Amino acid sequence: MTIADLTSPLVISIDGTFASGKGTLGKQLAAHYGLAYLDTGKLYRAVAKAVLDAGGDPDDADDSEAAVKHIDTNALSDPILKSGPIGAAASKVAVHPGVRAALFDFQRDFAANPPNGAKGAVLDGRDIGTVICPDATVKFYIDATADERARRRHAELTGYGEDITLETVSAQLAERDARDSGRETAPLKPAPDAHLIDTTGLSIAEVLGRAARLVDAVLAKNAQK
Repeated sequence: MTIADLTSPLVISIDGTFASGKGTLGKQLAAHYGLAYLDTGKLYRAVAKAVLDAGGDPDDADDSEAAVKHIDTNALSDPILKSGPIGAAASKVAVHPGVRAALFDFQRDFAANPPNGAKGAVLDGRDIGTVICPDATVKFYIDATADERARRRHAELTGYGEDITLETVSAQLAERDARDSGRETAPLKPAPDAHLIDTTGLSIAEVLGRAARLVDAVLAKNAQK
């Protein structure tokens, strides 16, 4: 079975820890199969930016829920959304049930009705396979060691010109991991049927190769039904 043969959208969900490489994999898979791509974390970062721009508190549910009304999904490529302060604030606004509910429909619609005539979509985030797209065609959970993820994130931030130590980045990642996994609403965890990929020590091409082989295997299996 090829992508062109599909009668319903091919939906690939990618969940995983911060700086594990799930975003890179999402973009690579979308390009490889000609699918639409959505970095759902950017939605929460956009909310966080709106909160901060308004002088609000990301820990405050009312401030965060009010900010959802002012995010611009056309501005998700703004480099400021990748900054450390925005990332930290995004993790805080994401714990509020009202924020998650407001963004739920947008994500579900993106998967069910991919833009630009795409035959499917790749969504990456924290709860795609467990909450947003529990019926996704293929699910992945991406992880890497804490040291590897801290090194990657530190390189990314310093590449943007931020002055931050590796030790600080490591502490921030530990705090974020605890918050993402421990929140009451949609905690970060692998879906029961997710394919686990540890990207530690792997190149981008190697990770893509592993994931694509798994997608191809699922498509082949579905074709036999």
